[in-house]
Amino acid sequence: MLTASSSFMARSNLNHVFPLLLWCACAPLSMAAEKQDLSPPADEQQLPRAMHARMKDRPTITVGRQDADLIGADQRALQAAVDYIAGLGGGTVEIGEGEFLMQDSLHLRSFVAVHGSKGKTVLRKARAAASPLALDGDYGEEQVTLANPEGFKVGDGIAIWDSQSGGFHTTVGRITGRNGNTLSFDTPLNADCLVANKAQAATVFPVVSGYNLEGARVADLIIDGNKQENASLNGCRGGGIFLYRGFGTVIENCVVRNYHGDGLSFQQSNDVLVEGCVSEDNTGLGIHPGSGSQRPVVRQCIARRNGEDGLYLCWRVRHGLFEKNILENNGRFGISIGHKDSDNLLRDNQVKSNEQDGVFFRNESEAMAGHRNRLENNLIENNGLKGQAAGIRVRGETKNLVFRNNLIRDTRAPEGRRQSVGIRIEEAAGDVILEGNSIEAPTPVEDRRKTKTNP
Repeated sequence: MLTASSSFMARSNLNHVFPLLLWCACAPLSMAAEKQDLSPPADEQQLPRAMHARMKDRPTITVGRQDADLIGADQRALQAAVDYIAGLGGGTVEIGEGEFLMQDSLHLRSFVAVHGSKGKTVLRKARAAASPLALDGDYGEEQVTLANPEGFKVGDGIAIWDSQSGGFHTTVGRITGRNGNTLSFDTPLNADCLVANKAQAATVFPVVSGYNLEGARVADLIIDGNKQENASLNGCRGGGIFLYRGFGTVIENCVVRNYHGDGLSFQQSNDVLVEGCVSEDNTGLGIHPGSGSQRPVVRQCIARRNGEDGLYLCWRVRHGLFEKNILENNGRFGISIGHKDSDNLLRDNQVKSNEQDGVFFRNESEAMAGHRNRLENNLIENNGLKGQAAGIRVRGETKNLVFRNNLIRDTRAPEGRRQSVGIRIEEAAGDVILEGNSIEAPTPVEDRRKTKTNP
């Protein structure tokens, strides 16, 4: 027999059971309606070198002087962030505002993007130490003995060279240890560095560098090379930003200034994009693609007030696109083209107020010359600050060039005009096609060839 109390409890239990039964009855229908299709979509493919598809969310880390995942004010914090992201297969490093003192390069890694805070992130090259070598440095050796090791610290970047070992024979690495005057480093010497040839070492290096990598990106950094407190480092081994076999690297919206050497240099690096960058007040070349760098794109950049050429195509730069750049007030040529630099398109550039010729084709034999280059829709004006110059000068046995729809002129007061020749074609040159150019000069075209084949 149910009491009033037990009857109430039974009804209470039923009140809990009925919603549960109702949920159980409806849940399969609701879950079926909301079931998500997790099968691979038709367009999903694995990455070329991984056993997974491209991921939407990738690793990101912040690094800075404050309010960041990693806190620091020199290259060690920056490098720790880059290496952490590289260890996860790639992603993004975001560097905060402020100045970071660089006692070694920031070494880029494959598939890692490094972004600064635009206009506010400055990587400043530290003051360099320098010393003659006390003992010869032998090819392949990984240590040197210095006359004066003061200022050389473990972890610093270092360069070693002598009077006979410039270019690629200069060695750039990192100091890994020290015994008194003797330093070890992480890169074998590329050449003998002899005391008799004034061998020396200095803590100079690229401020940002990438070696043997692919798919790296760097953006929105200001590189201050502090040239007043640093020795020169040649552009084959250094620059404010430097790549060696840095395939597919993207450099965007960076400023490189005051470096004792080249501003931007990339060597043996195919498919590099340099866009929206400024290279200014460096002692060497402004922008220096070279050593077989194929298919470069340099777009909407400025190279100004550099000690040598604004844009220097070094050796075997082919199938490149150079467009909408400003190359002005540089200490030699606006643009220089030479050794096997063929099949490039240079269009919509402004080449202005450089000390010598505006565009200069270097003196090369037929086998080595820069053939089949095209200059289209460029403004070439007011060059020749050091003396008489040409807007475009073709030297060597260079052939099959096309100059089309360029404006070549000197707008200075008559007494200050030095770009006296529009286009100068020297004796050994081959075919040159001239179409639709507007030339304002005392000598529009100076053709020194014995057989003149251009119209």
